[in-house]
Amino acid sequence: MRVLLCHTRYRVRGGEDESFAAEGEMLERHGHDVIRFVRDNDSLEAMAPMAKAARTVWNHAIYRELRDLMRRERPDVLHCTNLFPLLSPAPYYAAARANVPVVQSLRNYRLSCLNAFFFRDGKVCESCLGRTVAWPGIVRGCYRESRASSAVVAAMISTHRLVGSWSRRVHQYFAVSQFAKEKLAAAGVPSDRIAVKPNFVHPDPGIGSGRGRYAVFVGRLSPEKGIETLLETWQQHDLPVSLRIVGDGPLSDRVASMAHREPSIEWLGRRPASEVLDIIGEAEMLIMPSRWFETFGRTIVEAFAKGTPVIASNLGAMAELIDHNRNGLLVSPGQPDELARAVRSMASDDLLRARLRRAARAAFLEHYTEDRNHGLLMDIYRAAMTRAGRTDGTDRERPVAGSAEPAPGEAVHG
Repeated sequence: MRVLLCHTRYRVRGGEDESFAAEGEMLERHGHDVIRFVRDNDSLEAMAPMAKAARTVWNHAIYRELRDLMRRERPDVLHCTNLFPLLSPAPYYAAARANVPVVQSLRNYRLSCLNAFFFRDGKVCESCLGRTVAWPGIVRGCYRESRASSAVVAAMISTHRLVGSWSRRVHQYFAVSQFAKEKLAAAGVPSDRIAVKPNFVHPDPGIGSGRGRYAVFVGRLSPEKGIETLLETWQQHDLPVSLRIVGDGPLSDRVASMAHREPSIEWLGRRPASEVLDIIGEAEMLIMPSRWFETFGRTIVEAFAKGTPVIASNLGAMAELIDHNRNGLLVSPGQPDELARAVRSMASDDLLRARLRRAARAAFLEHYTEDRNHGLLMDIYRAAMTRAGRTDGTDRERPVAGSAEPAPGEAVHG
């Protein structure tokens, strides 16, 4: 199959960037022809505010470039990861003009939340869920703490909802968890077009020893990740294992200060992916104390691959990945005392930990390998092609549904 992957890189490399890279490499390893169309959001810094706002809603230059690329390269499917904000939904319309089915992965909640997290002021917030216009997010300046910027994002979402970009221009969506699918459906994304395809780990890193006598956190050091809960747990309780923290972010100074004062806490900063997997494999447990609706939880699956059990918040997709008392433990978010009890229970019970380790590894082998993921992605591509009126990768002359309609601004700009 010939696949065109479309993505805008984040200014700070994150999970969606990792997923874009991983899926492209997976497709190539399975013999598919992969074309990458990638732009970088750093380029927005040089733009004037009005130009930036206009491109967020509609980027006609991207439309023309992708339309011509698809007519030239003739891909079987366009697979979009992150289009925000630089690319806009213009790739959907370029694909329609070139008669190419569209797949859109949904790895955050941007279509129903301006900051994409459902998180505000230290707690879950769903004020904009299901609204035609996300006016609460505009009033509160939820995107980059700016009402003006929030209004631009809200305008992009609402405009493309009104003209049918989300409902008619995408042939197949996929979310990375059932929980995320349900939230996105509540936001108005057609439920019958949302498949579920989790993240995966490749290559198989093998089982770690789990004998390091420490717990580990891996991720962005930011409020929604529950960093304060994590630090308070080790500060307030005398626990039988130390804590290692891998990552950086807005709360790096807070973590560094606490690590300086508390000998049981060690901050390792950012580390190469292979080293992170080794650190996870030697840990007795991985902790994910997030306070927002995680769409998935990549580090949980990495821990499963290493046979490392997980303690996670009973919230969002984490509660879907963790089978409580089987491959890990679930705790209430934002509760240091409860988290401390779970850490102490897992660290002090060798039989419990061994049982959880076996189940964690089994979950990885059953659900999160590359081979299984490739099969799921092929099913998604085939569903998009069927919905677009194609039965294989050769029927490029049949029009994609809606392709005869002009793209926004096309009659003016040509």
